[in-house]
Amino acid sequence: MSINDPLGDMLTRIRNAQLRGQSKVASPASSLRRRVLDVLVSEGYIRGYAEVTHVQSKPEFEIELKYFDNKPVIKEIKRISTPGRRVYSSIKDLKPVRNGLGISIISTPKGVMSDAIAREQNVGGEVLCHVF
Repeated sequence: MSINDPLGDMLTRIRNAQLRGQSKVASPASSLRRRVLDVLVSEGYIRGYAEVTHVQSKPEFEIELKYFDNKPVIKEIKRISTPGRRVYSSIKDLKPVRNGLGISIISTPKGVMSDAIAREQNVGGEVLCHVF
C-alpha cells in the first residue's frame, strides 16, 4: 500500500486511536516520523514510543498515548503543510497556537522542533502540524 502523506497518516492514526480510547497505536517507521515523535515526547503530548520490528516485516513505531482524567492530552492534532500545498513561515510570521496553549511542529534547516525552540534559535521553516 502506497501512502502519499506518511506524516498525515501517522497523525490520523494517533487521532483515531485516541477517539477509541486505546493506550497504544502502531505506525510505520521513518526518520521524519521519529523526529516529530521526539518533539511530541519532549513537549509532553505522548508518553513515548518504541521501534518494533516483527519477523519479515518493516519496522514500525509503537506509540504510547497519554491521557489525563480519561481524556486525551492531545485535544486536536492538525496537519498544516501537505504534499500538495507546502506552508513555510519565517520567524516573524510564526504565530503562537491557541495563545501559547499549543505548539507548532516545524521542519527547519536545524532539524524538526517546536515553535518555541525555533523562536529561541531564530529560525523558520516548513510548518508540519499544530498540536493542542
